[in-house]
Amino acid sequence: MKYAKKDAKHHSRATMRGIWAAALAPFRPDLSIDEEGMRRNYEHWIGDLGIDGFFVAGKQGEFFSMSVDERKRCLEIAVDACAGRAQTIMSCSDQNLDVVIDLAIHAQRAGADYIVVHAPVLHFLEAQDETLFNYYRTIADKVDIGIALWSHPDSGYLMSPELCTRLADIENVVAIKYSVPRSMYAELTRLAGDRILVSTASESEWLDNILELGWQLYLCSSPPYLIQSATDLRMRRYTELAFQGKESEARAVRDSLEPVRKALRTTRPLEKPHAHQKFWQELLGQTGGAVRAPLLELTAQERRNTQSAFEASGLNVNQR
Repeated sequence: MKYAKKDAKHHSRATMRGIWAAALAPFRPDLSIDEEGMRRNYEHWIGDLGIDGFFVAGKQGEFFSMSVDERKRCLEIAVDACAGRAQTIMSCSDQNLDVVIDLAIHAQRAGADYIVVHAPVLHFLEAQDETLFNYYRTIADKVDIGIALWSHPDSGYLMSPELCTRLADIENVVAIKYSVPRSMYAELTRLAGDRILVSTASESEWLDNILELGWQLYLCSSPPYLIQSATDLRMRRYTELAFQGKESEARAVRDSLEPVRKALRTTRPLEKPHAHQKFWQELLGQTGGAVRAPLLELTAQERRNTQSAFEASGLNVNQR
């Protein structure tokens, strides 16, 4: 680690900035991890797209279909591929707390910059706050590495801004991926923005959150490498303009990407987000690959529809 536990918040505030992406995991036809393809993707994402950090082995990365050893291996590849050029945040999410802690210790030892742990599915629907506070405090007590919280509807509930404010006081809790309505993440920013970096995965809200809420971190989803190419870096461009306070220019660039967003949104089958995004990656020249069960692959017609929308979206994919 590059920082002591007591300095985790300060370190994150200084270095956890910019555009971070959630990495999809490429699988070969035999469903083994395509390590070479994964490394090629990281090289492109860092060298050509300038992405600042990577969320490794999370929901986009199909962690639910991997063994613990495979998840550890994905992190090791990411850390090695980034080689100090970009940062890593390892998803340690699991229903088994022992697995979460095992992954967290591995991430710390392997050289990850941070870890992220989503709020677990609980088999009761009321009064989760004390359970969740104890859950995250237990993890934080076991490691020194900076921890990002993650609250999203898949857990069956959302952590309140008030609970997240309490959690922000834990020494090595540094950030949150807060997949909630804007009113909730704006409230958390107001309550605890000086102690925890608040972010959400919605790319369409990113610009407004920089300009209106003072955010410094996009944490994170797949748009940074799906709506950009080596010759079309509009997300990077509008982000830089926003950080410079050039609002009207930033909005113009952001709005110009709407046809690309629409092409992605309207061709994505509801039950097939991973397969759809991997096919889109392939259209961009990246390594996409197969999905693992229980996820579903695209049909031939779905591929044709996606390719037609991709080609009409205005995304520039010409070689330099």
